[in-house]
Amino acid sequence: MFSHGSESLIKQAREIQESELQKFYCRLVKLLQGKEFGHETMDSLQRLHLILSATKYTRTLPAELQRRLLSLLSSPVEQLQVLSSAVLRETLPLSGQELNYNQENVQLNIHSAALLLSQAGSRADLSSLCAQLLRSLESRQSEGPSYSLTHTLPILNAILTHSPECLTEDHVTLLSKKLVDWLRYASITQGGGASSGGFFTGPRSRQPVPIAELDGTVSGDFFTVLCVGQGFTEDQWMNVYSFSMLHHWLLTYHSAPSGNTLADTDDRSEVDGSVVSMVSATSSSSRLLPPKERLREKAFQYCLRLIEQSDRKALKRTDTELQKACLVEAVCILDCVCVEDTSLVYRTFPCVKALFGRLSSDLTFARVLLPIAQFYLNHGEMAAVDCESVWKLVFGRFPAELFNDPFLAHELLRFLRLNLGSLQLRVPQYPRSFPNLLKFLAWDSPAVVDDFVDLLPSLVTVETAVELLHTLLDLPCLTATLVLQLRSTCSPISEPGGRGLLSLDAFRSPSFRGLFLYLLRAEAGSGDTIDRLSTLHEFLAESADWPRVVQCSQTVPVLLHIFFNTVVTVADEKLLAHLILVMLERSSLLLNLPTYMKEIHRVFSCHLLRLCKLRPSLVVDQSHELLEFAGTTASVYSKEEIYTHVVWALGEYLSVSCDSRCSVTLITSCFETLEAVLFEITSSTPPPGAACPAPRVVTTLISALAKLASRSHDLIPRVSLFLSKLRTVTRAGSVAWCSDEEDLVAIVTRGEELWSLLKTPGVAQSVLTPPPHVTTPQWHRDTNLSMSLQLRTLTSLTHTQ
Repeated sequence: MFSHGSESLIKQAREIQESELQKFYCRLVKLLQGKEFGHETMDSLQRLHLILSATKYTRTLPAELQRRLLSLLSSPVEQLQVLSSAVLRETLPLSGQELNYNQENVQLNIHSAALLLSQAGSRADLSSLCAQLLRSLESRQSEGPSYSLTHTLPILNAILTHSPECLTEDHVTLLSKKLVDWLRYASITQGGGASSGGFFTGPRSRQPVPIAELDGTVSGDFFTVLCVGQGFTEDQWMNVYSFSMLHHWLLTYHSAPSGNTLADTDDRSEVDGSVVSMVSATSSSSRLLPPKERLREKAFQYCLRLIEQSDRKALKRTDTELQKACLVEAVCILDCVCVEDTSLVYRTFPCVKALFGRLSSDLTFARVLLPIAQFYLNHGEMAAVDCESVWKLVFGRFPAELFNDPFLAHELLRFLRLNLGSLQLRVPQYPRSFPNLLKFLAWDSPAVVDDFVDLLPSLVTVETAVELLHTLLDLPCLTATLVLQLRSTCSPISEPGGRGLLSLDAFRSPSFRGLFLYLLRAEAGSGDTIDRLSTLHEFLAESADWPRVVQCSQTVPVLLHIFFNTVVTVADEKLLAHLILVMLERSSLLLNLPTYMKEIHRVFSCHLLRLCKLRPSLVVDQSHELLEFAGTTASVYSKEEIYTHVVWALGEYLSVSCDSRCSVTLITSCFETLEAVLFEITSSTPPPGAACPAPRVVTTLISALAKLASRSHDLIPRVSLFLSKLRTVTRAGSVAWCSDEEDLVAIVTRGEELWSLLKTPGVAQSVLTPPPHVTTPQWHRDTNLSMSLQLRTLTSLTHTQ
């Protein structure tokens, strides 16, 4: 993890002796007593931080050293602020002394704030810190350093994040009033001594210059974060900070208990330098509202002004990005205030609808359109607005055209996770959109697999289950197709060695275009899978070592487990039977990645047994397909895992006790099929290039034959004859179908056990096909047994309080 030099330094820091450490403290105090601090001081502070952070133990610094470090928090050199704050955060405060903020000893900045928050040991400490910070907000600008005020809101926002309960109702009321002032009544003239120009222009002749819009025109309304100038005044900076924390404040403040309902008589209705907003011309009565409602109203007006400003063409590209960011925040705030006050929905929807109409054709505004979709989801039903165009964009164009945008992928999947319940209830397009949504997973599996672990159960329905299973199995093919889609715009295309991509030629060929277009479909419902799937796998064989394809293939088994765990909760017997057929069919129709195929077979085996155990009648229903699969000798060598479990399921559940439709004819047919496969693999050498059949396959076949024979006694002589021949053949020495002597001994031992058991058919049937009361005993519930009374008595004693 660390380089050799770094490990050496950490080891020295951990092994420093106490005496040496005290000497180091004294030397550092002397360095800090000087008026100027050079490289030696910096190096010593860095070494002190390493010593303190290299161990899990928290140390207490000498009082003088701690006092010197506290003074460095106010140093004009930011590197000293950073180092002193980092060192003090690794230490305990001195006993009986609490680190408090006041403008005499510690100037407030981001580094001292980090220290204050780390040293706050309880809710009471945080409440005290909040009180100190809010008192600094009430003081006039001339009473303290002007730059300290601008750090107050970020610190309060951090406290609100970690411990919102430490803000009292009085704190909420006071800060709500201050936020109203900063948001609505900031200065509309430029700060920083902006001059109107001219060589002889002096300080006395300078006139206040109004703020401007992003397109360069003079602003005719109140100040917002989208106003520009040569410099900003402090109240304008507080306006920016207030807007940045407004959404978070409203979310927390919405869940807080209702506060004082008295009118805000202390709030300013007129402030020097402010103008009446066109947006809020009808809201003069808002001065009579309680602080919470007044802040909500001003936030509403502020956001409407931002949306109006965002329609202006910015002169700088960075300002265009700022407009997008502010639009995201503005729509989120509007959504929040409409949740709190539903009467605002009807005032807000025309503006949001017009904004959607303006931006929906430009996918560069995709991250702005997601909050608009959230607004439609939350309030569209109340406003009786048609949301069809919104969902076509979110579930249609976004994944199809922007699947390779990691930021949009994160935000869209987060939107889905946060609104799963509402989407399933109100948006019928959602479960059908899985072919499009899975493009995010196919493109960047490691980054979004956690999201799909949460989302996948909501996409599994009776209507989508079969197609979804095929789509998950074809996910590596989708990854390769997305890569080809992006590469197809480049020419020429070749591998690093100069060899052209055959898959790209197929992608561009009209003859095979339909195969790839099916993978790229936007909605479910156009068919379960591809007819020429093996052809597609041949074209994509060269993609088996592409990094994205390999990564995607590693996530599919995880998602398949989630799929099957979910589908058993919603599927009927007909659907489960169909899924068994899909598993048997697709076990040989997978993209040729050996590890991937092996893992898929393992997943299929696990859930095939689970489905058969859940519904034993499925074995009789699908006996023809299961026997067809089990009768294929090639499956023994290429699909060992799933073949073994299919044979086990046939031997276990093809019984009258599981399904009354199980006839002697069916049992005999199954016996003959398995007998033929067993005879073939034990009387010949494996095919060229194939390994010997696994011992588990042979023993499973033998056991299945014995189980079937125990249910139809006419078959016992046939299986007994085979078992006796097996013992005779193995006595002659090694056999071609088993290369390991220990495995051969295990197979023969198993055969002898079954042969001995079949000599007494009645016992064999009770052992190999035990009745339900044996496999699932309930003796502890039998009132005729004394054990039941004892267990109930012990249970009552252990549960007695």
